[in-house]
Amino acid sequence: MSKTERLHLLVSILRARRRITRAELQDETGTSRATLMRDLAWLRDGLGHPIHWDKDAQCYQWRSSSPNEEEPQELAGLWFKPSEVLALLTLDHLLKEIQPGDLMQRHLQPLEQRLNQILNRSGLDTAAARELTGRVRVIGLAQRRVPPQSFEAVGLALSQRRRLTMQYKARGTAQQTERTVSPQRLVYYRSNWLLDAWCHRRNELRSFSLDAIYHPQVLNEPAIDVDSSILDQTLGAGYGIFSGKDVQWATLRFTPERARWVAAEEWHPEQQGHWDAQGHWVLKIPYSDDRELVMDILRHTPEVEVLAPDSLRQQVLKKMREGLVRWGGVS
Repeated sequence: MSKTERLHLLVSILRARRRITRAELQDETGTSRATLMRDLAWLRDGLGHPIHWDKDAQCYQWRSSSPNEEEPQELAGLWFKPSEVLALLTLDHLLKEIQPGDLMQRHLQPLEQRLNQILNRSGLDTAAARELTGRVRVIGLAQRRVPPQSFEAVGLALSQRRRLTMQYKARGTAQQTERTVSPQRLVYYRSNWLLDAWCHRRNELRSFSLDAIYHPQVLNEPAIDVDSSILDQTLGAGYGIFSGKDVQWATLRFTPERARWVAAEEWHPEQQGHWDAQGHWVLKIPYSDDRELVMDILRHTPEVEVLAPDSLRQQVLKKMREGLVRWGGVS
């Protein structure tokens, strides 16, 4: 009998009998005294089960120390307290909001049903869970829907360390190409899912938007592994999703009014910021490709100024002029 099976058996015996001697437990579980004591200690101290030794009656009892103490409940070999179950249900709600559609619902529904059963057995109404999740909202701005089959195929290839073949439509060029990739990691960035992978067509690391992946198929070929430090250096060094090895530093200055918000934001893990003598927030961030950074700068215009480099400043000014021409502001 495995340890998990022994623990299951011990819990069921203690729950059913409520009071039982050490000898009876050894007899019913077929374990030695040392093994039994280790299992009981793990159930009591490691998992928090209400197992107590009654010295006067020379028996074990299944009871809570106080009427308000939560009793752990079993779920696939794990035990959770009712408050932890509520937390898991909230997490379940958040996961379904992050990835809308039937993918998460289809896979998480059995877990959700089991968690609700645990709450009922604990004497808590499942309405408490619905009340809690109803007060948690996840609003994904500019969220692009990912086909469930794409999410599943990518997740399977990633977890099993196998290569993935797919049709990929690059939105920048509107071209669709066939790619074979070695998945490295999934990234949830600005309400959308990205796959960092080694592209065997380009022989380099690339980031792929999951919503632009079509007809994915998991191959039997093993995926190559790229060291996490190289991943971070190549895909995590620059600003946003348009990162790379050739890193420059942008220096932005925000007005005192806008700085009240921006000073509390993280634009990049390696960013540097300080207040100047006039109360402006001066932010320095690394970037490799200026496309996304330019969009964020324009979002804060006119409350922000690009101090350096000049190439970034000129690119922002170019976009501003193009916008004025399109709106008819200038000829």
